[in-house]
Amino acid sequence: MEVLIKIAQVILALSFLILIHESGHFLFARLFKIRVDKFYLFFDPWFSLVKFKPKKSHTEYGIGWLPFGGYCKISGMIDESMDKDQLKEEPKPWEFRSKPAWQRFFVMFGGVLFNMILAIVLYGLILFTWGEEYIRTEDAAYGIHCTTLAQEIGFQNGDKILAFDDRSVANDPVHTLHVDLIRTRPAVITVLRGADTVRFGFDQGYIKEMLNTQSLFTLRYPFVVSSVPDTSLNVLAGLVPGDRIVSVNGISTPAIQDVQEILAQNKEAVVHTGILRGETLANVPLQVNSDGLIMVGVVNPMEFIPVTVKQYSFLEAFPAGIKKAYQTGANYIKELGLIFSPKTEAYKSVGSFIAIGSIFPGTWNWEIFWNITAWLSIMLAILNLLPIPALDGGHIVLVIYEMITRRKPSEKFLEYSQIAGMILLIGLMFLAFGNDLYRLFT
Repeated sequence: MEVLIKIAQVILALSFLILIHESGHFLFARLFKIRVDKFYLFFDPWFSLVKFKPKKSHTEYGIGWLPFGGYCKISGMIDESMDKDQLKEEPKPWEFRSKPAWQRFFVMFGGVLFNMILAIVLYGLILFTWGEEYIRTEDAAYGIHCTTLAQEIGFQNGDKILAFDDRSVANDPVHTLHVDLIRTRPAVITVLRGADTVRFGFDQGYIKEMLNTQSLFTLRYPFVVSSVPDTSLNVLAGLVPGDRIVSVNGISTPAIQDVQEILAQNKEAVVHTGILRGETLANVPLQVNSDGLIMVGVVNPMEFIPVTVKQYSFLEAFPAGIKKAYQTGANYIKELGLIFSPKTEAYKSVGSFIAIGSIFPGTWNWEIFWNITAWLSIMLAILNLLPIPALDGGHIVLVIYEMITRRKPSEKFLEYSQIAGMILLIGLMFLAFGNDLYRLFT
């Protein structure tokens, strides 16, 4: 069921984004009285699933069978359809090629513009509806619990992260630190370790591993009992709500993760726990089951870690949405730059629809869905701006060249560049699918 929900979210989000993007091209084309021959969701080689053409309209609307995007076929333009028959004739007044360069620029930029606007609107509506909820780094009172990779980098359990280089991260959301570390690539990381301020160098060689890891660390919080079910092996041990486990078998356990690690090593055994009840410390033996659990309820970590919630009025939400869209775009550009750095091997993290599907939750949550959709809208806008023939950015570069030099590239050049761009994009598609399949089966 979770897989089906993920698939449904991917299809819905991408379909929505494709329609918005292609609508940008369509509306600017119609604004400048350029005919649009076809407007399709998904591609339709050989046949389409659905198609219709309204009376007195020059545009055929439809849904293709190949779910790798969509397209808006603009009359008199060399595009992915590679329809060259029309271009053999003299330019018609309603064709793309007969319009001035500045109009063609806006037609090509329209898709990117609409994706940017969509992201701003979505972020604004999200902030207005749900507000912004996060845990500040400085509020993580019990520090972080590290993965093996985080420990290799130099972090230790219980560290409180203070700064990347000279930039304080005290007010940054904890859940963004992993990504921020990748994006900013600081030379020095500063943490509070016990009572000492510790600085250590960051080896950028770890970035390639970090790109394939969801998070370097989780938040630490104490193990406090909330309830003891009647079915628990320890129902008669005398535990009561509020009891805190501070040691197991003589080993200090300031956080729940410490308790869990020791219990996992003592399956189907009896462990001696130090239980703090108010100011009284008692030794209580507890039975561990075959799964490494003592079968008690645990107090929600949010009881110990304050959550910052910022609410926005309708008028405040959209300026904040612009800021968030800008920050998201700037961060994505930094991430994209890593792909072109052989040292990081970030190209191995490039993914296809499978990778996109993995970021959606297995349960339906509209707040998360629209947040991911907004992020994908920005990603789609930036990727389409890349100066690759067959992408909007490639067409935009050629139009700008024409506007500067007053010389129009030949149709043969446009044709060959389109072919080269398609070959490159197909290669990138195979790389993305290959990476996804490799991660799926390894």
